[in-house]
Amino acid sequence: MATHTKPADSYSPLYFLASLGAGGVTVSFFMFLMFWVPHKGRPVPIFEDIMAAFSSGSPWMQAAIVTAWIGIAFFAFQNVRLLLWNLSALGRFKQTEAYQKLVQSNAESTLLAMPLALAMTVNAMFIVGLVFVPGLWSVVEYLFPLAMIAFAAIGVLAARLIGRFLGRVLSKGGVFDVTAHNSFAQLLPAFAVSMVAVGFAAPAAMSTTPATVGVSLVLSTILGVTAILYTVLAAASAVSSMLQHGTAREAGPTLMIIVPIVTVLGIMFLRQNHGLHTTLDVHGSDGETMIFLTRLLAIQLAFLGLGWVVLKAQGYFDDFVTGSKTSPGSYALVCPAVALSVMIHFFVNKGLVASGLIAKFGVAYWSVTGLAIIAQIIAIALVLRLGRQHFGHSPVQAVPAE
Repeated sequence: MATHTKPADSYSPLYFLASLGAGGVTVSFFMFLMFWVPHKGRPVPIFEDIMAAFSSGSPWMQAAIVTAWIGIAFFAFQNVRLLLWNLSALGRFKQTEAYQKLVQSNAESTLLAMPLALAMTVNAMFIVGLVFVPGLWSVVEYLFPLAMIAFAAIGVLAARLIGRFLGRVLSKGGVFDVTAHNSFAQLLPAFAVSMVAVGFAAPAAMSTTPATVGVSLVLSTILGVTAILYTVLAAASAVSSMLQHGTAREAGPTLMIIVPIVTVLGIMFLRQNHGLHTTLDVHGSDGETMIFLTRLLAIQLAFLGLGWVVLKAQGYFDDFVTGSKTSPGSYALVCPAVALSVMIHFFVNKGLVASGLIAKFGVAYWSVTGLAIIAQIIAIALVLRLGRQHFGHSPVQAVPAE
């Protein structure tokens, strides 16, 4: 007799990446509004700016705004829905023997996908508020401390999980399996910390209250530097293992985890620079910002190329993306696509346009921005495809022994 099951029934904390990916796509749609809708006197567009642009804008502007509205609403809903599903599933998973085995293995670090997804949801909900809530900017100074409290709570959760993992593997030898360290999976804690850091940096770019900006700058810097150190150390040790044992096939997508880490930390630095400029009278040039973003983009392209070469050689896409096999780690492919799209938007607008190298909305502008939209489309396709693979029901025939 046939029963119905789905891969997500065999739970892994990596399924939090499904929520993360949907949140990332939400951010990618906000880039349309961020850089195409005028918002003079404010660092970000708000509901009133968007409505004014929609009322007086060209049909192309109106189409872009409607697309952004639909994309933000749909993927923010998916972000929250998948987060709630994961929190419920994780609660049940903790009661199983499989969870006890997980927290005694290298895979304990996968639990950091939870604070990572939580931090993304806070960011996504702030975007939803900016886009859909009238008058939000009038009370935004009261929201910034609340947001930092939320990020502080998530940061404490992440620190406890990292502390438990590192305390276990570093307090005595032989606990960490070096032969299974042949991927960048152990960079997930650094990704989680960087996501909290960029959340803490938001008030630095948007607040006009010096105390709020100061707290934002200090805490985001501490977390950002911590994320960088963790990334460097974990990546360096993983490369050694990969050279000896090859890259773990199902963890292959983690080779591109550097891409979202770079985007998140890059946005953190841009937010900090804006706060230094508006509040502390520290000024940097647009040319310096352009070179900074170019360097970040170069790092991303290098790791995208590395990941593509390895995954192609392993036949990963044929099996786990377009094929019938499933792996929760496949959701790690969404993050690099989203991160590249967002980084290109910043590179074009805060780099090339701001420095005067190209004209806004000119041929060169749309040529490069088109690459960001292509990356965004790939991310959307991955979210939808993986959602059907992992959360769609499929009939499974029971074997006689069952």
